[in-house]
Amino acid sequence: MTDDPYAAMKAAQREGWSLFAPIAAFTTPAAAALVNYAGVQPGEAVLDVACGTGVVAITAARRGATVKGLDLAPALLADARRNAALIEAAIEFVEGDVEALPYADASFDVVLSQFGHMFAPRPEQAIAEMLRVLKPGGRIAFSTWPPELCIGRLFDLVGRYLPGPPGAAAPSSWGETANIRRWLGDAVQGLEFHRDEMTIPALSPRHYGANMEHTAAPFIKLVQMLAGEPERLAAFRTEVVAIVQTYFADNRVRQSYLMTRATRR
Repeated sequence: MTDDPYAAMKAAQREGWSLFAPIAAFTTPAAAALVNYAGVQPGEAVLDVACGTGVVAITAARRGATVKGLDLAPALLADARRNAALIEAAIEFVEGDVEALPYADASFDVVLSQFGHMFAPRPEQAIAEMLRVLKPGGRIAFSTWPPELCIGRLFDLVGRYLPGPPGAAAPSSWGETANIRRWLGDAVQGLEFHRDEMTIPALSPRHYGANMEHTAAPFIKLVQMLAGEPERLAAFRTEVVAIVQTYFADNRVRQSYLMTRATRR
Protein backbone atom coordinates (compact mmCIF):
# COMPACT_ATOMS: atom_id res chain seq x y z
CA MET A 1 0.00 0.00 0.00
CA THR A 2 1.38 3.42 -0.95
CA ASP A 3 1.03 6.61 1.08
CA ASP A 4 1.09 8.75 -2.07
CA PRO A 5 -2.34 10.43 -2.40
CA TYR A 6 -1.74 10.74 -6.13
CA ALA A 7 -0.86 7.09 -6.71
CA ALA A 8 -3.96 6.45 -8.84
CA MET A 9 -3.23 9.54 -10.93
CA LYS A 10 0.34 8.39 -11.54
CA ALA A 11 -0.80 4.88 -12.43
CA ALA A 12 -3.08 6.37 -15.09
CA GLN A 13 -0.21 8.48 -16.40
CA ARG A 14 2.04 5.41 -16.51
CA GLU A 15 -0.48 3.63 -18.71
CA GLY A 16 -1.62 6.60 -20.81
CA TRP A 17 1.79 7.95 -21.74
CA SER A 18 2.93 4.52 -22.90
CA LEU A 19 1.38 5.39 -26.28
CA PHE A 20 3.36 8.60 -26.79
CA ALA A 21 6.19 7.10 -28.89
CA PRO A 22 4.69 7.76 -32.38
CA ILE A 23 5.05 11.53 -31.99
CA ALA A 24 8.34 11.52 -30.06
CA ALA A 25 10.26 12.21 -33.27
CA PHE A 26 8.67 15.64 -33.51
CA THR A 27 10.17 16.58 -30.12
CA THR A 28 13.70 15.71 -31.27
CA PRO A 29 14.67 19.22 -32.49
CA ALA A 30 13.32 20.68 -29.24
CA ALA A 31 15.52 18.19 -27.35
CA ALA A 32 18.60 19.64 -29.05
CA ALA A 33 17.42 23.15 -28.20
CA LEU A 34 17.10 22.20 -24.51
CA VAL A 35 20.49 20.49 -24.38
CA ASN A 36 22.04 23.56 -26.01
CA TYR A 37 20.20 25.90 -23.64
CA ALA A 38 21.49 23.95 -20.64
CA GLY A 39 25.05 24.12 -21.98
CA VAL A 40 25.70 20.39 -21.57
CA GLN A 41 29.41 19.64 -21.77
CA PRO A 42 31.44 16.44 -22.34
CA GLY A 43 32.03 14.52 -19.13
CA GLU A 44 29.15 16.07 -17.20
CA ALA A 45 26.71 13.88 -15.27
CA VAL A 46 23.23 14.54 -16.66
CA LEU A 47 19.79 13.38 -15.55
CA ASP A 48 16.84 13.45 -17.95
CA VAL A 49 13.65 13.48 -15.85
CA ALA A 50 10.49 12.07 -17.46
CA CYS A 51 12.74 11.04 -20.32
CA GLY A 52 10.11 9.33 -22.47
CA THR A 53 11.73 7.73 -25.51
CA GLY A 54 15.08 9.26 -24.60
CA VAL A 55 15.40 12.11 -27.10
CA VAL A 56 16.95 14.50 -24.56
CA ALA A 57 19.06 11.84 -22.87
CA ILE A 58 20.50 10.57 -26.15
CA THR A 59 21.17 14.10 -27.41
CA ALA A 60 23.11 14.84 -24.22
CA ALA A 61 25.02 11.55 -24.48
CA ARG A 62 26.06 12.41 -28.02
CA ARG A 63 27.62 15.59 -26.58
CA GLY A 64 29.84 13.37 -24.45
CA ALA A 65 27.88 13.59 -21.19
CA THR A 66 27.32 10.66 -18.84
CA VAL A 67 23.54 10.35 -18.80
CA LYS A 68 20.77 8.70 -16.82
CA GLY A 69 17.08 8.81 -17.69
CA LEU A 70 13.97 8.23 -15.61
CA ASP A 71 10.30 7.86 -16.58
CA LEU A 72 7.03 6.54 -15.16
CA ALA A 73 6.12 4.56 -18.28
CA PRO A 74 7.95 1.23 -18.82
CA ALA A 75 6.88 1.12 -22.48
CA LEU A 76 8.61 4.43 -23.19
CA LEU A 77 11.72 3.27 -21.35
CA ALA A 78 11.85 0.24 -23.63
CA ASP A 79 11.81 2.60 -26.62
CA ALA A 80 14.50 4.75 -24.99
CA ARG A 81 16.76 1.73 -24.51
CA ARG A 82 16.28 0.70 -28.14
CA ASN A 83 17.04 4.22 -29.32
CA ALA A 84 20.21 4.36 -27.21
CA ALA A 85 21.32 0.92 -28.37
CA LEU A 86 21.30 2.05 -32.01
CA ILE A 87 24.30 4.27 -31.31
CA GLU A 88 25.67 2.17 -28.44
CA ALA A 89 25.03 4.97 -25.96
CA ALA A 90 25.59 3.74 -22.41
CA ILE A 91 22.59 5.41 -20.76
CA GLU A 92 20.99 3.99 -17.63
CA PHE A 93 17.20 4.21 -17.97
CA VAL A 94 15.05 3.41 -14.92
CA GLU A 95 11.38 3.52 -14.01
CA GLY A 96 10.68 6.18 -11.42
CA ASP A 97 8.82 9.24 -10.20
CA VAL A 98 10.10 12.83 -10.29
CA GLU A 99 8.55 13.37 -6.87
CA ALA A 100 10.79 10.65 -5.39
CA LEU A 101 13.97 10.43 -7.46
CA PRO A 102 16.06 7.30 -6.72
CA TYR A 103 19.39 9.14 -6.69
CA ALA A 104 21.68 10.46 -3.99
CA ASP A 105 21.96 14.14 -3.16
CA ALA A 106 24.18 16.21 -5.47
CA SER A 107 24.60 13.40 -8.04
CA PHE A 108 24.35 15.42 -11.26
CA ASP A 109 25.91 18.42 -12.95
CA VAL A 110 22.79 19.01 -15.04
CA VAL A 111 19.13 18.04 -14.53
CA LEU A 112 16.85 18.32 -17.58
CA SER A 113 13.21 17.67 -18.43
CA GLN A 114 11.31 18.18 -21.66
CA PHE A 115 7.51 18.42 -21.35
CA GLY A 116 7.52 15.65 -18.73
CA HIS A 117 8.07 16.71 -15.12
CA MET A 118 5.22 19.21 -15.49
CA PHE A 119 2.70 16.35 -15.12
CA ALA A 120 3.79 15.82 -11.51
CA PRO A 121 0.86 16.79 -9.28
CA ARG A 122 3.02 18.71 -6.77
CA PRO A 123 5.40 21.18 -8.45
CA GLU A 124 7.14 22.13 -5.22
CA GLN A 125 7.98 18.49 -4.52
CA ALA A 126 9.13 17.85 -8.09
CA ILE A 127 11.38 20.92 -8.02
CA ALA A 128 12.73 20.00 -4.59
CA GLU A 129 13.71 16.55 -5.85
CA MET A 130 15.28 17.86 -9.06
CA LEU A 131 17.33 20.36 -7.05
CA ARG A 132 18.22 17.79 -4.37
CA VAL A 133 20.01 15.55 -6.87
CA LEU A 134 21.72 18.54 -8.54
CA LYS A 135 25.19 19.56 -7.41
CA PRO A 136 25.73 23.08 -6.06
CA GLY A 137 26.70 25.12 -9.11
CA GLY A 138 24.88 22.65 -11.38
CA ARG A 139 22.24 23.66 -13.92
CA ILE A 140 18.56 22.83 -14.07
CA ALA A 141 16.76 23.36 -17.38
CA PHE A 142 13.34 22.33 -18.62
CA SER A 143 10.77 22.93 -21.35
CA THR A 144 7.07 23.51 -20.63
CA TRP A 145 3.85 24.68 -22.31
CA PRO A 146 2.56 28.23 -21.56
CA PRO A 147 -1.16 28.24 -20.69
CA GLU A 148 -2.07 30.90 -23.25
CA LEU A 149 -0.64 29.01 -26.24
CA CYS A 150 -1.67 25.91 -28.19
CA ILE A 151 -0.73 22.94 -26.02
CA GLY A 152 -1.34 24.74 -22.74
CA ARG A 153 -4.82 25.71 -23.92
CA LEU A 154 -5.51 22.13 -25.02
CA PHE A 155 -4.45 20.63 -21.69
CA ASP A 156 -6.53 23.22 -19.84
CA LEU A 157 -9.49 22.28 -22.04
CA VAL A 158 -9.05 18.62 -21.09
CA GLY A 159 -8.88 19.70 -17.45
CA ARG A 160 -12.28 21.38 -17.72
CA TYR A 161 -13.86 18.15 -18.91
CA LEU A 162 -11.75 15.90 -16.70
CA PRO A 163 -10.48 17.73 -13.60
CA GLY A 164 -7.45 16.30 -11.86
CA PRO A 165 -7.44 15.13 -8.23
CA PRO A 166 -7.92 17.84 -5.59
CA GLY A 167 -4.73 19.79 -5.05
CA ALA A 168 -2.96 18.58 -8.20
CA ALA A 169 -1.39 21.39 -10.24
CA ALA A 170 -2.40 21.86 -13.87
CA PRO A 171 0.45 21.02 -16.29
CA SER A 172 0.06 24.46 -17.87
CA SER A 173 0.96 26.10 -14.55
CA TRP A 174 4.57 25.22 -15.43
CA GLY A 175 4.32 27.64 -18.37
CA GLU A 176 3.88 30.65 -16.07
CA THR A 177 7.20 32.34 -15.28
CA ALA A 178 5.83 33.71 -12.01
CA ASN A 179 5.08 30.17 -10.81
CA ILE A 180 8.52 28.93 -11.82
CA ARG A 181 10.19 31.82 -9.98
CA ARG A 182 8.22 30.98 -6.86
CA TRP A 183 8.88 27.23 -7.01
CA LEU A 184 12.63 27.61 -7.60
CA GLY A 185 12.88 30.45 -5.10
CA ASP A 186 16.19 31.23 -3.45
CA ALA A 187 17.59 27.78 -4.19
CA VAL A 188 18.86 28.99 -7.58
CA GLN A 189 20.54 31.95 -9.18
CA GLY A 190 20.78 33.22 -12.75
CA LEU A 191 17.21 32.24 -13.58
CA GLU A 192 16.47 32.81 -17.29
CA PHE A 193 13.63 32.11 -19.72
CA HIS A 194 13.48 31.68 -23.49
CA ARG A 195 10.65 31.05 -25.97
CA ASP A 196 11.03 28.64 -28.87
CA GLU A 197 8.71 26.85 -31.27
CA MET A 198 8.22 23.39 -32.71
CA THR A 199 5.82 22.32 -35.46
CA ILE A 200 3.76 19.17 -35.89
CA PRO A 201 2.65 18.03 -39.38
CA ALA A 202 -1.12 17.57 -39.68
CA LEU A 203 -3.57 17.38 -42.58
CA SER A 204 -6.10 19.42 -40.62
CA PRO A 205 -6.86 20.55 -37.06
CA ARG A 206 -9.15 17.52 -36.71
CA HIS A 207 -6.34 15.19 -37.80
CA TYR A 208 -4.13 16.80 -35.17
CA GLY A 209 -6.78 16.29 -32.50
CA ALA A 210 -7.25 12.66 -33.49
CA ASN A 211 -3.52 12.11 -33.15
CA MET A 212 -3.58 13.57 -29.64
CA GLU A 213 -6.42 11.19 -28.76
CA HIS A 214 -4.13 8.26 -29.57
CA THR A 215 -0.85 9.47 -28.07
CA ALA A 216 -1.36 11.98 -25.21
CA ALA A 217 -2.40 10.50 -21.86
CA PRO A 218 -4.91 13.22 -20.81
CA PHE A 219 -6.66 13.05 -24.20
CA ILE A 220 -6.72 9.25 -24.16
CA LYS A 221 -8.30 9.13 -20.70
CA LEU A 222 -10.89 11.79 -21.54
CA VAL A 223 -11.99 10.13 -24.78
CA GLN A 224 -12.36 6.84 -22.92
CA MET A 225 -14.47 8.59 -20.28
CA LEU A 226 -16.72 10.23 -22.89
CA ALA A 227 -17.17 7.09 -25.00
CA GLY A 228 -20.74 6.72 -23.74
CA GLU A 229 -21.54 10.44 -24.11
CA PRO A 230 -21.32 11.14 -27.85
CA GLU A 231 -22.67 14.69 -27.60
CA ARG A 232 -20.09 15.75 -25.01
CA LEU A 233 -17.33 14.03 -26.97
CA ALA A 234 -18.38 15.87 -30.13
CA ALA A 235 -18.43 19.16 -28.22
CA PHE A 236 -14.93 18.51 -26.87
CA ARG A 237 -13.62 17.73 -30.35
CA THR A 238 -15.18 20.92 -31.70
CA GLU A 239 -13.39 22.94 -29.04
CA VAL A 240 -10.09 21.21 -29.84
CA VAL A 241 -10.44 22.11 -33.52
CA ALA A 242 -11.22 25.73 -32.64
CA ILE A 243 -8.05 26.04 -30.57
CA VAL A 244 -5.78 24.24 -33.03
CA GLN A 245 -7.12 26.25 -35.98
CA THR A 246 -5.47 29.36 -34.54
CA TYR A 247 -2.04 27.74 -34.84
CA PHE A 248 -2.58 25.77 -38.07
CA ALA A 249 -1.18 26.75 -41.46
CA ASP A 250 0.35 24.90 -44.39
CA ASN A 251 -0.37 21.49 -42.85
CA ARG A 252 1.57 22.33 -39.69
CA VAL A 253 0.59 23.21 -36.14
CA ARG A 254 2.84 25.73 -34.39
CA GLN A 255 3.56 24.79 -30.79
CA SER A 256 5.40 27.56 -28.94
CA TYR A 257 6.99 26.59 -25.65
CA LEU A 258 8.94 28.02 -22.73
CA MET A 259 12.47 27.01 -21.71
CA THR A 260 13.77 27.70 -18.21
CA ARG A 261 17.31 27.46 -16.89
CA ALA A 262 19.00 28.30 -13.61
CA THR A 263 22.02 27.42 -11.49
CA ARG A 264 21.69 25.78 -8.09
CA ARG A 265 23.23 27.81 -5.27
